Amino acid sequence: MAHRGPFLFLIVLLVIGGTGIAFYRHNIYAIPFYPDEKQLVWQVEARVQFTANGEPTNVYLALPPDQSGFRIVDASRASSGFGYAPGVRGGQLQAHWSKREVTGDQSLFYKLEIVADPNYSAPAAPPTIRTIPSWREPYGTAARQLLETALPLSAGGVSLAEQLSQLMSPTRGDQNASLLLGEFSAPELLQNLLLTADVPARTVQALKLEDGRRRQDLATFVQVYEDNAWHLLDAQSGRVHDTSNLLLWLTDAPSVLDVLGGRNSRVSFSMISAVRPALAVSQEQYGDFGFSLYSLPIAEQGVFKLIMLLPIGALVVVFMRIIVGFRTSGTFMPVLIALAFLQTDLIPGLSSFLLVVGIGLMIRYYLSNLNLLLVARIAVLVLIVIGIITTFSVLSYRLGLIEGLNMTFFPMIILAWTIERMSITWEESGPKEVVVQGGGSLLVATIAYLAMSVPVVSYLAFNFPELHLVLLAIVLLLGRYTGYRLLELRRFAAFKSATAESVP
Repeated sequence: MAHRGPFLFLIVLLVIGGTGIAFYRHNIYAIPFYPDEKQLVWQVEARVQFTANGEPTNVYLALPPDQSGFRIVDASRASSGFGYAPGVRGGQLQAHWSKREVTGDQSLFYKLEIVADPNYSAPAAPPTIRTIPSWREPYGTAARQLLETALPLSAGGVSLAEQLSQLMSPTRGDQNASLLLGEFSAPELLQNLLLTADVPARTVQALKLEDGRRRQDLATFVQVYEDNAWHLLDAQSGRVHDTSNLLLWLTDAPSVLDVLGGRNSRVSFSMISAVRPALAVSQEQYGDFGFSLYSLPIAEQGVFKLIMLLPIGALVVVFMRIIVGFRTSGTFMPVLIALAFLQTDLIPGLSSFLLVVGIGLMIRYYLSNLNLLLVARIAVLVLIVIGIITTFSVLSYRLGLIEGLNMTFFPMIILAWTIERMSITWEESGPKEVVVQGGGSLLVATIAYLAMSVPVVSYLAFNFPELHLVLLAIVLLLGRYTGYRLLELRRFAAFKSATAESVP
């Protein structure tokens, strides 16, 4: 009992460490917890067209900023003969193409792969200092009257913007709003009104994501900064609550496209969507997820996909032996048999195992009469097992039974030891004990196989190996169990009933 506190602390530490690292990698690298999880991926192409003047040309295209709800997975460009360099202008990312001499019509392409991820959250950049607009008459008077009407009905920047957007709606027919809308566009007017009321606001341009759309233009919205976040509004319909199909493209840069050394410039957007496995999307974005098994060569990854399942099988064996009370031939031999079942499938694997062990026991009975030493006897059994597997593999192939070729996945040394141990058990305890231990081994191996073959289990074991710390904690807890096993309870049930009958 004196060591119970440190032991429990170790258990809690292992559980917190394993789950904590798993959730950290899930949040940082967007590794999904389920193998069948899908994500919507948008492929957005910006097409820049202009006519070059025959002089040095620089093309600047604003790129979408980091924003909540979307993750940029990949970016590519097509610009024959142009130099390219990414940059930042006015706090906004941009693509920069350049060429010393270019003449005639030109087309440049920039392609993005964007994942719609509602769980992704990007920090909101605080607003920059903006100059309060100066109004010339009669627009100044109209602006003040609009604000005097909306301010008493609002409780903050966002609610003020919503009230102003209602006043600016064509269905409202407000004279002041109609006068101002004759001079300003609706987004520009809403921004200027909010800045006049000392509310941080800016106009932004967003791309409406619609599958299969071609040559689409950006739409202008207004953003209001409140409670450490930017809120999106349509200038004439109010707040935009559903932004799942709106990709912000321009926030702080002066313009979307600037072409120096060309004329008749324009940019249009095309897009398509596709549903792809979430794990493949995350791999495309983050590579091998830092320090993970994906950094290994492909061949070694295949090996570790099996190795990472061993702790699952070990946990099953510990539970079945300590809690349930099954007897097996060898301590962790059922785990190795279960691994072989993963390669052969359950029914062919069971048939192959019983066939090899049955023939091996008959041959082992003959070897016991030769009085061989243990090492020589085991070596002979290994050779015999190899011969049995080879013979049945060739026969299966010739008979068209392809499943028989999977017998080669069984560990031959382990099979030899299994035959030897069962033979000794037969001699010492009789055939009943052989059936009990052999049947227990196959039953535990079958349960371990069923646990390891669950797609979610195998997926988590390979993609989140830190969860093995949780398995370690569970095994340590099971290792301290000293109570009755479940099979012992059944045995003592008869004793309990007999005792109850003897009491008068």
